[in-house]
Amino acid sequence: ALPEHLIEDMLFGHEKGAFTGAHKEHKGLFEQAHGGTVFLDEIGEMPLDLQSKLLRVLQFKEFSMVGETKLRQVDVRIVAATNADLKEMVRQGTFRQDLYYRLNVFPIHVPSLRERKADILLLADHFIDKYARTTHKTVRRIATPAIDLLMSYHWPGNVRELENCIERAVLLADGEVIHAHHLPPTLQSAESSGTVHHGTLQETLDALERDLIIDALKT
Repeated sequence: ALPEHLIEDMLFGHEKGAFTGAHKEHKGLFEQAHGGTVFLDEIGEMPLDLQSKLLRVLQFKEFSMVGETKLRQVDVRIVAATNADLKEMVRQGTFRQDLYYRLNVFPIHVPSLRERKADILLLADHFIDKYARTTHKTVRRIATPAIDLLMSYHWPGNVRELENCIERAVLLADGEVIHAHHLPPTLQSAESSGTVHHGTLQETLDALERDLIIDALKT
């Protein structure tokens, strides 16, 4: 989201006098991370001109500061992340093919949250503990109807959306339990979560009674 010249300055630094206001030399992230690791998030958003400079760092471990003519050597490990389809971007010409293959040394694919349902409650418990501590509340668990909503929702925003939902629920909870009404309306909607009930009124009442009994037993 930063202008191209600012990204270059952040990554590679600038020499004194390189531009108006450059009163002293500024080391970029690559030089600061010499011997360590640089994490580049949303690598698919990097402008094409900068991609070639990044490729030089990866390939030859060298770069130049903004306004500098000499080359500097650097030894860093680069970890890059993106939610974009880089293969498709290469096909469209918006991402360099040589950089793609240079970055793709050890790829790790993280499936979307809806593809790993078993992680939802583990993550939810972690976020409950996190936000209960930061808000000084005693929230400890999630009621069964709320669990059902979490498990049936399709999570288009993945883990960030789940964290936001749990943070909201902790803020709204007035006791130790997160209930369904503490979750955002998007989760409470039967249509959005795919939990439309097609049974009779008696079956719906029986299911509600069962959930209340389970909650009472947990308490």
